[in-house]
Amino acid sequence: MAVFTPVSFHALQQWLTAYPVGSLQTLEGIPSGIENTNYFVTTDQGQFVLTLFEKLHPEELPYYLNLMAHLSKKGVPCPRPIANQQGVFLGTLCGKPASLATRLAGKSQMTPGPAHCAAFGGVVAQLHEAGADYPINIPNPRGPSWWVATAPLVRPFVGPAQQRLLDDEIAFQTHHRFEELPRGPVHADLFRDNVLMEGERVGGVIDFYFAGTDAWLFDLAVVVNDWCMTSDAILDTPRVTALLSAYNAVRPLLPAEQAAWPLMLRAAALRFWLSRLFDQFLPRDGELIHPHDPVWFERILHHHVHQPSPWPL
Repeated sequence: MAVFTPVSFHALQQWLTAYPVGSLQTLEGIPSGIENTNYFVTTDQGQFVLTLFEKLHPEELPYYLNLMAHLSKKGVPCPRPIANQQGVFLGTLCGKPASLATRLAGKSQMTPGPAHCAAFGGVVAQLHEAGADYPINIPNPRGPSWWVATAPLVRPFVGPAQQRLLDDEIAFQTHHRFEELPRGPVHADLFRDNVLMEGERVGGVIDFYFAGTDAWLFDLAVVVNDWCMTSDAILDTPRVTALLSAYNAVRPLLPAEQAAWPLMLRAAALRFWLSRLFDQFLPRDGELIHPHDPVWFERILHHHVHQPSPWPL
């Protein structure tokens, strides 16, 4: 999340007259992230999050907003989009597509222990099962097709060793698509800063705007690569075991998923190494932007390539 488009108090006050949320009291920009403009909004009836979409087009957005509504209705702790007086989730504000959703309790836990990982592992499985009957399918927007298209764009900005790792991993992943694995809607960006914790309980999962249809195992690998890494970019066994055990208790993984696990950890690391290279070297202008260091996921990918981690349960 970030602030690319300024929204004045007056402009939002006028826009909110179409929503059943009361009178605007405060408006606060959210500085983290790199894709959309986000604000915390407080009215006399509650707290909300306003999102202005900087890249996604209006015709693309119903997938994400309806997915959140679908998951929220099934008890997944995620934002619930607010419909306007015409019953529509999506509006236009300051020339950008915009939506309003409930603000969830809690804050990101950036140093999770096994108990946090166990709590979240169960929620990830709950999210996957709840989305299994979601009727709309779109490919993961940062999936294999994006990797192949993006690698040549970032390749000139890295050194020979990084180029070799990038080329080799793209070639490797091209031969491992895992189309037979169970799949459905995935969040695809379940990092610690997209999860709100209240103590050792999950308060909410936010920022669904990289979601798409993919193998659920890919989503799980994204989680483990972020939640269960030591400062040396290697997996921490107690956290991995806690998270995967909790997930597996809700949605037991098939033998084919267990066999694919070390390769999927590589795929998840490649995806975020590429996106961070892209954000660092080919950024957009914005008021508040904090791109992440791509070297971290280069290290994680290197670890997974040279020290594969089999399914641990």
